[in-house]
Amino acid sequence: MSSAPAVADPRERARALDQDDPLAFTRSEFNIPTRAQLASTRLPDSACLDTVSSDDDAAKKCVYLCGNSLGLQPKRTRTRINQYLATWATQGVQGHFKPLDESPLPTWLDVDSRAAQLMAPIVGAAESEVAVMQTLTANLHLLMAAFYRPDINGRHKIILESKAFPSDHFAVETQLRHHNLSPATSMVTITSTTNPAANILDTTADILATIAAHAATTALLLLPGIQFYTGQLLDMPAITAFARARGIFVVWDLAHAVGNVPLALHDWDVDAAAWCSYKYLNGGPGCIGGLFVHARNSAVREAAASAAADSDSDSEGYTNRLAGWWGNDKATRFGMVNRFRPVSGAAGFQLSNPSVLDITSLGASLEVFELAGGVGRLREKSVRLTAWLDELLAGMGGEVRGLFKILTPRAEGQRGAQLSLMLEGGLLETVMRELERRGVIVDERKPDVIRVAPAPLYNTFEDCVEFVEAFGEALAIAQKAKGECA
Repeated sequence: MSSAPAVADPRERARALDQDDPLAFTRSEFNIPTRAQLASTRLPDSACLDTVSSDDDAAKKCVYLCGNSLGLQPKRTRTRINQYLATWATQGVQGHFKPLDESPLPTWLDVDSRAAQLMAPIVGAAESEVAVMQTLTANLHLLMAAFYRPDINGRHKIILESKAFPSDHFAVETQLRHHNLSPATSMVTITSTTNPAANILDTTADILATIAAHAATTALLLLPGIQFYTGQLLDMPAITAFARARGIFVVWDLAHAVGNVPLALHDWDVDAAAWCSYKYLNGGPGCIGGLFVHARNSAVREAAASAAADSDSDSEGYTNRLAGWWGNDKATRFGMVNRFRPVSGAAGFQLSNPSVLDITSLGASLEVFELAGGVGRLREKSVRLTAWLDELLAGMGGEVRGLFKILTPRAEGQRGAQLSLMLEGGLLETVMRELERRGVIVDERKPDVIRVAPAPLYNTFEDCVEFVEAFGEALAIAQKAKGECA
């Protein structure tokens, strides 16, 4: 049973592609675990992290194709966090306001502003339209608290996908119940008309048809930029324009899209969006998230400064929202006056002090994005990487090629960096174990899907060859084990 890819000289071709890669230098910016480190069950001493094993195989870098779940750690993260710790240790509370000579870090008062400045080009927005704050689901709740205004006799529905990430589904359900509405009547899920039995991919036509059917009674649309399970990239500009033309407020969950594909949220006229930062943005596990609010939805009129304290939000001069003191204008924030006067823009939706530790970690990775020349350049490499992986998978020989299918759309404009592979039933557990034994890291979505995501900041074309060879071996072993248990 052959498990090697049938593409002619794939490793030589991959090495040639890697040699010609203008972004190859960004790989050295990341800590890529070795096989020995992955196999270890002990917490390493930080001083030994860079120690190389004398065992050639153990010292070999792993093949990490899991940036869709958790990005690798930039090497400069440790440096920036140590600088933050040094500031805290030597300055105490003065770190909020006191700039330090030769420090690359902003004061803690301005840490969120600096993060928004770095994030804005990644999502295609003005700096004032971005706030780095909270976490993804918290930000979705905050956006819906501000902009979901149901009218039971008119617009009250929220449209989302039928296979939404559970957290998004929970957020919508609880928002509806918060307004004494029932998900049975106020939540609409998109169902594929092209393949209703599988219900895996929602085409643009499916989405637009659902919007059109419920337009008169829909208040808000919540969709993912890239679907977490299939890796499908949705047509955000077309869907946004169609929904907004029908009076629907449009929110995008960009968890799998931010740092992965170019975004132009302002130019696409998106109303609002939210994202996490631990996947392609490499901020670290559970790191701080972010949100976008279009300028038209976040303006603060000057009249707000003199409006009566007991007046409604319209006369206050800003869109109502759940408020906290960090959303207050910096000029009055420390005046300790119990009157909310939000700063104009997305920053006015902030609540508490942002975690400086989190933003420092995220900022280290955003520096690497700047170094790479932005998401546009990364996307060019990503398209080639994913196409190469697709070609290798399609060329796999022997019986193993029939043991899986690619769920993700084949057209480059309909996918990001991730390919989702659905395995024949009963193979997943063994395949995952065998891949891990070979130093290959991907993730699984039970019962039968693995997600493979070559990230252009640190993955190589040869990584794709390594994966396909290991995948073929793992499939063959899994199929044999399944046969023996039958």
